[in-house]
Amino acid sequence: MNRQVNVTKRVLVDGELRYCPVVEGSNGKIRPDAVMVNGIVEKHDEGAYYIEWRDNGKRIRLSMGKDAAEARNARMRKEAELNATNNGVAVAVTKESPTLAEAAAEYLEDIKNTHKPKTFAAYSTALEYFLESCHKLNVGDVERKDLLRFSAYLRDVKEQAPRSQHNKFANVLMFLKSAGARGLVGKNDWPKYVEEEPDIYEKDELRKLFAACDPEEKLWFEFFLKTGVREQEAQHTYWTDINFAAGTVRVTHKPDRGWTPKQYKERSMPLDPKLAEALKAWRTKNADKNCNLLFPTSGCKPKLDFLDCLKAVAKRAGLDPADCWLHKFRATFATTCLRGGLDLATVQKYMGHSDLASTMRYLKPAGDAESQAKFGKLFA
Repeated sequence: MNRQVNVTKRVLVDGELRYCPVVEGSNGKIRPDAVMVNGIVEKHDEGAYYIEWRDNGKRIRLSMGKDAAEARNARMRKEAELNATNNGVAVAVTKESPTLAEAAAEYLEDIKNTHKPKTFAAYSTALEYFLESCHKLNVGDVERKDLLRFSAYLRDVKEQAPRSQHNKFANVLMFLKSAGARGLVGKNDWPKYVEEEPDIYEKDELRKLFAACDPEEKLWFEFFLKTGVREQEAQHTYWTDINFAAGTVRVTHKPDRGWTPKQYKERSMPLDPKLAEALKAWRTKNADKNCNLLFPTSGCKPKLDFLDCLKAVAKRAGLDPADCWLHKFRATFATTCLRGGLDLATVQKYMGHSDLASTMRYLKPAGDAESQAKFGKLFA
């Protein structure tokens, strides 16, 4: 039985990318840029051709670049290969370079198996956009101009923010490097972005925010403020991570919940004495004795709506909810530690940063009045 391989072209239809059947002439050749859209022949010069077939019911789809003739040839080669295999004939396949689609699929499979879902999603989106903008067939065909075109595609077509452009560009370069394509761009070819100074909560904002909290809300947000933990870290903190005797809080791997800290790094930081007393009191009066989570919901599940709760408190406090978010507590923690005299390496450890540069972002200048008061004592 012959195995059928189809050719489609991924084109924009009503603002969305769709895989549309190609149009063939009486001689079997593909009419360049002609596709069927809802039963009507349309001309689309954008997008790339794909060959697709089914293997044990699963659809396999590979990008074949922009050339219609090459897509047809690739279909014929794949049909011959599949039919030979179906008839028990061994087929030797040699390629100078893997196709971009094959290399991307293999790379993403590795990322999925070794990284967190959030990282996998970021790489998936970056490579999807790259394959949309780059119409080269093989990894070895990719050139500097393809990366520059990708950068412009992120900016003009996908309307990505400068930081997002930079991150996706970096993800694609990591993929290409893993596939053996190196040295394609120079330092000046990267998308540029301005590193914004982290926002922190001022004392008056914190005073108003905590005044509007009920006891439970106050405990949540004081925990964020005084530990500098990330949202998921707070969601997965166990009572066993709190060492009241040693006065520490730990961020640890939770294999029973399928959760690991960022970059798979566990860490600990000091536990503020007032926060420790508040936690002890809460555990005595309100904590679910049958649940190991510090802040559980019903069924001993992690609390997932901290941000919504914070926005509600901000509104009650007369603050702009748009100016209140969870990571701002983390930035305030880091800045407070650094202003208080803790050295960079120590704060880096508390924050769980992989490099000092990340911690140095929080060396936020003190306010004018505070700076002036300190300056006045320098030459006294």
